[in-house]
Amino acid sequence: MRKSRFTESQIVDILKQGEAGVPITEILRQHNISKATYFQWRAKYAGASVDELKRMYTDLALENAAIKNVLSRKR
Repeated sequence: MRKSRFTESQIVDILKQGEAGVPITEILRQHNISKATYFQWRAKYAGASVDELKRMYTDLALENAAIKNVLSRKR
């Protein structure tokens, strides 16, 4: 999967602009993102803070490492 050019904190800031009432077309133009990207982020990260996103990432990274460890033992 392609890594985003935006960090979690940047994504949250962009979404907060939309919640604050800034027109979506203006947000899209400022940050050079597509409408689909904005709405995917909103569906995935709506209401989340940066700390929650970092915790989610950490949990997924630990789970991924555990799965890789189990798979390497089977070989």
